Amino acid sequence: MNLIFLGPPGAGKGTQAKALEERFGYRQISTGDILRANVREGSPLGVEAKDYMDRGALVPDELIIRMMEPVLDEPGDVILDGFPRTVAQAEALDDLLRRKNKPAIAVLFDVDKAALTDRLTGRWTHSASGRTYHVRHNPPQTAGVDDVTGEPLIQRPDDQEETIRTRLAVYEDQTSPLIAYYAHPANHRLARVDALAPIDAVTAQLTKLVTGGFGKDGAA
Repeated sequence: MNLIFLGPPGAGKGTQAKALEERFGYRQISTGDILRANVREGSPLGVEAKDYMDRGALVPDELIIRMMEPVLDEPGDVILDGFPRTVAQAEALDDLLRRKNKPAIAVLFDVDKAALTDRLTGRWTHSASGRTYHVRHNPPQTAGVDDVTGEPLIQRPDDQEETIRTRLAVYEDQTSPLIAYYAHPANHRLARVDALAPIDAVTAQLTKLVTGGFGKDGAA
């Protein structure tokens, strides 16, 4: 079963995609990676996309879908994260998946926004290594410094409260129509997982889903 991950920044989609890759052999597909690879390799689609990018224009949905076709021809199930972003993209993706005989379910990473904001604003990073800490859930041994090097930790701009609230507002605006689309009775392809549960518990919810536990109530 192919999966379409929907969820705000910090909901744990990347962590769970990696867990499913390791356990079930999923391939995580990033449309950004596909786009950059085509441009880097100078493929005909990449040349066409680069023309839009050089003009500062958005790459059309139809072109992104054409880039995804050969990826979906490869064996095995995939996890799509970051695409679709609009209902028009979802409709085009559905058409492609039908033609490829690749059924998919959208998985909404349900979160309480206040709790998610708290989770993200408490995150501090060691810039050289990328090691992350949380002031409450995973604090460093000494406040404000990296456990390994003793160097100062920083809070990235993306982890500051004002930025996070803006990102969550943008996500809400973009994703609400997608949630309605996949939850519509004509589609009924939206599963929900409690993304604020412990990591292993979220993985267990997704494992139940991909091994046949998707019920009519949409719960995994």
